[in-house]
Amino acid sequence: MLLSSNLQFSRWIFFKHLTNGKSTTFSHHKSVATLSHFQTLSSRQKDQIHLYVETLLHWNKRMNLTAVREANEVMERHVEDSLAILPPLSDSYRSHCGASCDKLNLVDVGTGAGLPGVVLAIARPEWDVTLMESMNKRCVFLEHVVSVIGSSNIEIVRGRAESLGQNPCFREKFDIAVARAVAEMRILVEYCLPLVRVGGLFIAAKGHDPEDEIKKAKNSLEKMGASLLQVCSVESQSPYGQRTAVICSKDRPTPVKYPRDPGTPAKEPL
Repeated sequence: MLLSSNLQFSRWIFFKHLTNGKSTTFSHHKSVATLSHFQTLSSRQKDQIHLYVETLLHWNKRMNLTAVREANEVMERHVEDSLAILPPLSDSYRSHCGASCDKLNLVDVGTGAGLPGVVLAIARPEWDVTLMESMNKRCVFLEHVVSVIGSSNIEIVRGRAESLGQNPCFREKFDIAVARAVAEMRILVEYCLPLVRVGGLFIAAKGHDPEDEIKKAKNSLEKMGASLLQVCSVESQSPYGQRTAVICSKDRPTPVKYPRDPGTPAKEPL
């Protein structure tokens, strides 16, 4: 389902220009063949991932979705990196929330090209995954991707996190919010935590050393009604080295004044 009133204008134009290319070739280079998280997926899920990557690179020729141009590099830097947050996410939810991970309602804030949201939705078809993205062209791409991979558990919502966080349809409705490559922690928590239910989790995918970001986000976390739960190292093939998952617990309701007006969290971080 796509929640936007402005997406019809270019759907056919994009489809016409971006479906006439050659299929992407996935080589069996050792670094791809041994991607540990990808190898745990079923054959159908692997096929869906390949379709997603092929579509991403095809559309990327016409619009800026990723700086990565090769399929194997997308697998390493984006797909495997997205899958890498699943183990700490699931472990933390089971241990802290005291509930099964069999059926979760997850939101990917600032999903961009669908990372990590599309990948997580493929890997966990029993979850309901909402992709939040403010740019219209990216939403058109995401809608097309969902139709190509045949996923029925993905909803696309066009809008800014600051506005959607004040919308009763989304405010404190999600078990988990995730964000990858969106903003620094003190800004991210204001984007994401108003969307998370009390007792749920917010997970930020970060680089090898997020300590400074976490320290700066302490005040923002407190104001959003949350606390730092743990910082987990994750197994990743990222060329930038070790990756981490910063996991925060939503302890109490977020005050109604948060999130602030669009643009304010980035200009005036708490």
